Amino acid sequence: QVQLVESGGGLVQAGGSLRLSCAASGRTFGMGWFRQAPGKEREFVSTISWSGTSTYYADFVKGRFTISRDNAKNTVYLHMNSLKPEDTAVYYCRASSDKGQSPITYWYDYWGQGTQVTVSS
Repeated sequence: QVQLVESGGGLVQAGGSLRLSCAASGRTFGMGWFRQAPGKEREFVSTISWSGTSTYYADFVKGRFTISRDNAKNTVYLHMNSLKPEDTAVYYCRASSDKGQSPITYWYDYWGQGTQVTVSS
């Protein structure tokens, strides 16, 4: 069983930046970030393949967020720039036993407990 632990969330002003980290207890392959705002459905944010050569982003974060990974550390990152109040949510990391990447929730086998990101206006 792989455990995922997210960190890096916090309170930031609009226009600011944060870097989220997701550390896995074991080897993982395709990984992704999802988020859930209060009163809303959980939604896809970004995903990255095991090799790191394939990434995919939700339209609302393109050009602002960047996903990356360090396989030596079993860690995936989400670099968030130009944050907006509507980015406020709990951000969840997910990992798959497949080497690809996917925006689909059920493609993933493991998920973390989430980290809160709050963007003030």
